[in-house]
Amino acid sequence: MDHAADAHRTDLMTMTRFVLNEQSKHPESRGDFTILLSHIVLGCKFVCSAVNKAGLANIIGLAGETNVQGEEQKKLDVLSNEVFIKALVSSGRTCILVSEEDEEATFVEASKRGRYCVVFDPLDGSSNIDCGVSIGTIFGIYMVNDSHEPTLDEVLQPGKNMLAAGYCMYGSSCTFVLSTGSGVNGFTLDPSLGEFILTHPDIKIPKKGKIYSVNEGNAKNWDVPTTKYVEKCKFPEDGSSPKSLRYIGSMVADVHRTLLYGGVFLYPGDKKSPNGKLRVLYEVFPMSFLMEQAGGQAFTGKQRALDLVPEKIHERSPIFLGSYDDVEEIKALYAAEEKKE
Repeated sequence: MDHAADAHRTDLMTMTRFVLNEQSKHPESRGDFTILLSHIVLGCKFVCSAVNKAGLANIIGLAGETNVQGEEQKKLDVLSNEVFIKALVSSGRTCILVSEEDEEATFVEASKRGRYCVVFDPLDGSSNIDCGVSIGTIFGIYMVNDSHEPTLDEVLQPGKNMLAAGYCMYGSSCTFVLSTGSGVNGFTLDPSLGEFILTHPDIKIPKKGKIYSVNEGNAKNWDVPTTKYVEKCKFPEDGSSPKSLRYIGSMVADVHRTLLYGGVFLYPGDKKSPNGKLRVLYEVFPMSFLMEQAGGQAFTGKQRALDLVPEKIHERSPIFLGSYDDVEEIKALYAAEEKKE
């Protein structure tokens, strides 16, 4: 890469320019989605700045409250949640918001209401804040079809109905990955410009990967197909090299690596948590949407992840997502186990 030439590039594709270009392909669009996205981006920039200053600003400590999931809330969680709620409401383009941090969905008052429902985890992996591991924001966007009073059913839809999904990772650099249903693109925040620049156009996940990512501490409680798959990763029967284990414990970071390098990310259900730990609406769906758009697959152990129809806003599901061929192997193991039964 020619850094000297790069420093003088003047044709930078910013996120704003990219989204406006996409909008121009749809003559019927009124710019509502573009405005909504710009508010999400602003929220991400704010949280990125707060995460970078967390140690200095004394906001790393616990907020002293417990959220709906029974997890202790970090002050940064609370801050991030407020930032996104306010940014999304003030966009004037949303009607229902579902956040991991709030027990109930937020219904936007009629005067500020728009056509979109946004589901989000304001700060995923926040238990890793104290040790500087990458954390992030995950979001998914649905559109409301009718002009009637919005109801919770608008967000309790299968993930395949999502209009767009993405995440913003706050790590060694701030990376925003987005899909609006026609491929996946990655943008990196240039702090000197305050703009996200297109750095990973049209991300495609390798068809097969050399990495598996799972919390092996739960192995004793796994079901048979998961146990068999991880065994195959470590001791391949065909004499090929074993897969490498990489597990950060922050979903955004683990999925980001899987998306770029290939392989598979697993969070199976087990005897302790039959439905797994990850929430369907704002973790499983957006990441599955991105994986499929990049040419990969996402599977729950029973069905395609995006076909799931959630019944509650904080519902959980097991998930296996990543390279097409790797997920295909997992599906075959579950199908074989089902035949035995």
